[in-house]
Amino acid sequence: MDYIKVETDGRGVATLTLSRPEKHNALSAQMMTELETAARDLATDRNVRVVVLAASGPSFCAGGDLAWMREQFDMDPETRRVESRRIATMLGALYDLPQPLIGRVHGNAFGGGVGLISVCDVAIGVGTAKLGLTETRLGLLPANIGPYVLARMGATRASEVFMSARVFGADEAVRLNLLSRIVAVDDLDAAIEAEVTPYLACAPGAVAEAKALMRNLTGRVTEAQVDTAIDALAHRWQSDEAREGVGAFFEKRKPNWQ
Repeated sequence: MDYIKVETDGRGVATLTLSRPEKHNALSAQMMTELETAARDLATDRNVRVVVLAASGPSFCAGGDLAWMREQFDMDPETRRVESRRIATMLGALYDLPQPLIGRVHGNAFGGGVGLISVCDVAIGVGTAKLGLTETRLGLLPANIGPYVLARMGATRASEVFMSARVFGADEAVRLNLLSRIVAVDDLDAAIEAEVTPYLACAPGAVAEAKALMRNLTGRVTEAQVDTAIDALAHRWQSDEAREGVGAFFEKRKPNWQ
């Protein structure tokens, strides 16, 4: 891959790095394809327990590559739809990762970069970062990233920044529920590690099923939602991990996944 790097350490922590620093990690067609491929590969890798989404260079992600966007003017409508779908399917592959996805936002994020943050389970940023959904300034829409942005922020918060292209700071990004919290630049790696470490004490299969269950629950307590949760736990009780985890607790030893 030319624009994406994937490194996995001995603990099963994979770091997925946007590596197009000279273009502020703007999302070209090739870069999005590489990112989607990397995400799908990680999703099926049983040795990977946590994924960290990071970036190189001064910016986290400047959004869609303008040259790629400009090319779409000369495309027929169907080809344009295919190109437009690239960012949606790339974000979908990241959103569907069974492993926890932790965003390491070390710099500015605009447009599609906000979309990348939105698909993370947790996103930690530095206080100096600037963010914005800047598409309407170009006469475009934050459309393909929209479902993920609204799922992350909620409609009320998103409405404050979704249409105006207003650039906002990291502190406001926390209020908007886009960033989980902000830290000093020198403390970012420690903050990411603090998010990663607890997962390494958990059963990886249980973490994956808990994430899937969370996505299936709507936030409204209905009979159907209660039944979904009951079924999920009943299924989990039959797993080898449940037997190992409960057995280890009573035997006062560490479970085999630690």
